[in-house]
Amino acid sequence: MKFRNNNINTNSFWTSLSGILILILLAVSSLFLSACRIKNNNNDYNGFKTEVDLKGEWKFSIGDDMNWIKPEFNDENWENIKVPSPWENEGFNGYDGYAWYRKHFMAPINLKGKSVYLSMGYIDDCDEVFVNGHLIGFSGSFPPDYYTAYNAMRMYPCPQDLINFNSDNVIAVRVYDDQLEGGIISGDISVKTIESLQTDINLEGQWKFSLGDSSAFKDKDFGDKKWENLIVPGYWETQGHKDYDGFAWYRKTFVIPDNLKNKKLLFLGGKIDDLDQVYLNGILIGSTGNMGKDLGNSFATKPVFDQEWSKFRAYNIPESLIIQGKPNTIAVRVYDGYLNGGIYQGPVGVITQDKYTKFWRENRNR
Repeated sequence: MKFRNNNINTNSFWTSLSGILILILLAVSSLFLSACRIKNNNNDYNGFKTEVDLKGEWKFSIGDDMNWIKPEFNDENWENIKVPSPWENEGFNGYDGYAWYRKHFMAPINLKGKSVYLSMGYIDDCDEVFVNGHLIGFSGSFPPDYYTAYNAMRMYPCPQDLINFNSDNVIAVRVYDDQLEGGIISGDISVKTIESLQTDINLEGQWKFSLGDSSAFKDKDFGDKKWENLIVPGYWETQGHKDYDGFAWYRKTFVIPDNLKNKKLLFLGGKIDDLDQVYLNGILIGSTGNMGKDLGNSFATKPVFDQEWSKFRAYNIPESLIIQGKPNTIAVRVYDGYLNGGIYQGPVGVITQDKYTKFWRENRNR
């Protein structure tokens, strides 16, 4: 190797080169870790068992009419379309806009008492999914506040009380496509179950949600009517908040039934990405990770996070905090550092300590 300056300091050169190599290695390591984390998040759906295969022929219509969510709606005159497949490949080439899918299926009795999910694969661009007339999940956002979620895999929890066991059930899917391919384009389309804790009070479904951070958000009687609705469990990125990193809050009210009176209870928060603090009626009952920033203290240290996103949340509910026979308020403060954020995997709800302990005793090897 020749150098233009014969008096060059070779020690300085090799020091600089070493520094550059270290920076390259750090960058590669960062990309590798990010890739691992994305892979792990996608693998959170491992362990699901397919109970009903929904691939094949569905009823389909372009246009938009909210009456089409009704189970009793007569869709006999609709087109038959293959799912999954872009609707451009099924005779609707060049169509952009609203369209609906409908599918009837029988729910086997063995679904009863299990955690049931509806896997809808990948939908381009945004969707709302209804089972027997009830919204169970959505991804992206419809016009006028349009936001695509074409690259998000749909896995929506389906509450037991919405299912007609050993009888007919109707799935209705509202889709909006902005450009290029549209519809239920690819992936696994099925009804699935997973072995998990069965809560005594199921809190999955719509929660009140707001970006930002305020100590008032934890209070039992805080007015959250103007907050948006978000489906739990589910990433907030797929529900209109792409690339948002930072603080956000969830709120939900529920009533403790008489059969749970005087029993030791826990709140199950599923998995949360990345850090959380959970409040019942304004009082902290549990947290995972170091948020650093205390409520109301903007000069505290920054949150510190590592692998908390992969940990299951279960927090004891002090009996003294429970309001019997009246609404109780769960408020969940979440901090997301990067990539996906929010309460993204269940079960989410309230469970007795006895049932919780029995489940883990029987499944400790898993």
